[in-house]
Amino acid sequence: MSFQTRRGEVVALNGIDVTVGDQEFVALLGPSGCGKSTLLFLVAGLQLPTGGEVWCYGRRVEKPGRDRTVMFQEYALFPWRTVLGNVSIALEGRREFSDPAAESRRALRSVGLSEFEHAYPHQLSGGMKQRTALARCLAMRPRVLLMDEPFAAVDAQTRESLQAELLQVWARERMTVLFVTHSIEEAIYLAQRVLVMKSRPGRIKDVVAIDEPYPRDYKFRTSKLMNDLRFHIYHLLHEEDTRGSSDEVGVAGGPGPDRAVGVYDGGEQ
Repeated sequence: MSFQTRRGEVVALNGIDVTVGDQEFVALLGPSGCGKSTLLFLVAGLQLPTGGEVWCYGRRVEKPGRDRTVMFQEYALFPWRTVLGNVSIALEGRREFSDPAAESRRALRSVGLSEFEHAYPHQLSGGMKQRTALARCLAMRPRVLLMDEPFAAVDAQTRESLQAELLQVWARERMTVLFVTHSIEEAIYLAQRVLVMKSRPGRIKDVVAIDEPYPRDYKFRTSKLMNDLRFHIYHLLHEEDTRGSSDEVGVAGGPGPDRAVGVYDGGEQ
């Protein structure tokens, strides 16, 4: 993925070739500006790649679709609508949902907000606002949930609580999750695999498997495995890149048409 600026072409992503499995939880981790959010938006269909293709369950991604929903950092809640109204707005006007209110209440139950359906955003805590935004995504019954640093704006204690709740939701809903984060600990705690990216042009530097079964609790957060994984990923993010000139060739070469990003359902892709 490249962008044209007044200073010329900027290559945001180059040589990305990765597959995410059906119902897998994968985290994207890397420094600011490495293209994590850009990659997420390509999967969402909010942007189209300047080279290569994105495929989702056997279909080429050319635009947004209801099989993929995005949860952003900002809550993006309408202050004049109740919690139920903010969730149901995602379903209004869609023929496939004959009862938007019922679907919205199902989603609110999933995130533990049923008793707050008549509340307004200004009456909610930050964590509750983010759970409302998650419920709005879940109401769509997506196959793929794309999350762009959704817990970055809340305090540490609320963040840990939301992480645990997200894993419970994922276990029930069995969606594919692609989760962007700057936090090493968050990536390790949540994901089955962590895709470690390097700076622009963004590339997948390494893939780290998290061999810890679910459910994961506070003991895992303080375990030797967590510390070992944290050290390993920290080293990947901060080690010197000794290849030097090969990076310059990569920038000049730009995105290649043979690169692809895919989400598959168990068959060959």
